Amino acid sequence: MSLFRKIFGSGNDSSDEENHSEFNNSALNLSLPVDERFTFNFKKNGGKFLYCENLNEVKEHFENILEENDWFESEALCYEPKLFSMLDENKINHDKPANPKFLLASCENLIADEGSVLFSSSQIKQNKPNELPVNIVILATTSQILESKSDGLRMIKKKYEKDYPTNITTIKYFEKVKEEDFLHYGSSAKNLYLLLLEDL
Repeated sequence: MSLFRKIFGSGNDSSDEENHSEFNNSALNLSLPVDERFTFNFKKNGGKFLYCENLNEVKEHFENILEENDWFESEALCYEPKLFSMLDENKINHDKPANPKFLLASCENLIADEGSVLFSSSQIKQNKPNELPVNIVILATTSQILESKSDGLRMIKKKYEKDYPTNITTIKYFEKVKEEDFLHYGSSAKNLYLLLLEDL
């Protein structure tokens, strides 16, 4: 996974991308391994990506996000008890927040072919994407990266066996679209940070 460091380490990525034609980019994208394809598409969609080799790096990057956005001692939306300690350590209220600054959540899977994040009611209850805070911090692992949405749905079926979650949805756009585009119709852009923990 040191390729993540190569991909995100250089600052000249944007100028290199402009030199390639759209056709070359899509052909190159299809030849990439699934993890690299996800990060390429995720960044292209405007997502902010932070690679973490261990849990200490997850905590460190999370604190950096809080500092960058001045979210210390604020309120956050979080439905997963396993994540409460990250909020408690930073004095962030998650008990019935009136005005949450961000959502802290895990996800079902990360979808490589479109650079999106797959959620279910296990992470976001019955909220639609446009009902969630604009700012979202996701904690995921490299083993959650899958090729396509259909792979993600298969994994959900396998993971839950009987008590299937509801409200299965993806969030794909992570920045405001400059011009109205029919491809973005009905989607709400989110300011999304992904803390991706290496577990392979």
